[in-house]
Amino acid sequence: MKLKDILTKEAVIGDVVATDKRSLLDELSTLAHKLFPEIISSHVLQVLLDREKLGSTGVGNGVAIPHGKIPGLNSIVAVFGRSKKGIDFQSHDHKPVQLFFVLLAPENVVGNHLQALARLSRLLKEDSVRQKLVDARDDLLFDVLMAEDEKI
Repeated sequence: MKLKDILTKEAVIGDVVATDKRSLLDELSTLAHKLFPEIISSHVLQVLLDREKLGSTGVGNGVAIPHGKIPGLNSIVAVFGRSKKGIDFQSHDHKPVQLFFVLLAPENVVGNHLQALARLSRLLKEDSVRQKLVDARDDLLFDVLMAEDEKI
């Protein structure tokens, strides 16, 4: 599974408005609803908040991958947001997060969901890739994501 299979240009925000964890999850849930009207933003938000209660999806190095299973969704989808200032996301390394991938999967999907998480982890493990994503102009952010994904 490639990133282009789950992420569209419209699903990328170059500089989120949010300044805290909850508002970030709300902002990206709202975008997910706009792009995929079959899902309800308040439900997505609750699923993501419930997942965060289990432990932060802030994996460190300025990256968070909030994720969850959404009833009514037909395929795995992703929404990406970047915070130029960084947001306290209670990450494992206690550093602010700038890069957020929200990964949403249908309730009955297991393997593909894990493949998508693994792919995102591989993509974002390289310092140089994360720096390119932090530094990219808003209008080029999607293209940088696609180019870097093609390399793995």
